[in-house]
Amino acid sequence: MPESMWSPVQVAEYLSVPRRTLDEWRTRGIGPKGARVGKHVRYRPADVMAWFDAQLADDPRRVAV
Repeated sequence: MPESMWSPVQVAEYLSVPRRTLDEWRTRGIGPKGARVGKHVRYRPADVMAWFDAQLADDPRRVAV
């Protein structure tokens, strides 16, 4: 069975950001990839995690361990 999709509420909770912030990121094209399924937006957990990992990799303040 394929992994289940996440709703915007679940993604916002996972990232610890307000739902409105997530919506703004999506409309500006700077957040995790989301897709419309009918009138609903859904996210693949793997895409959300990959987006987060990319944020860490692009952060110049992050110290390599």
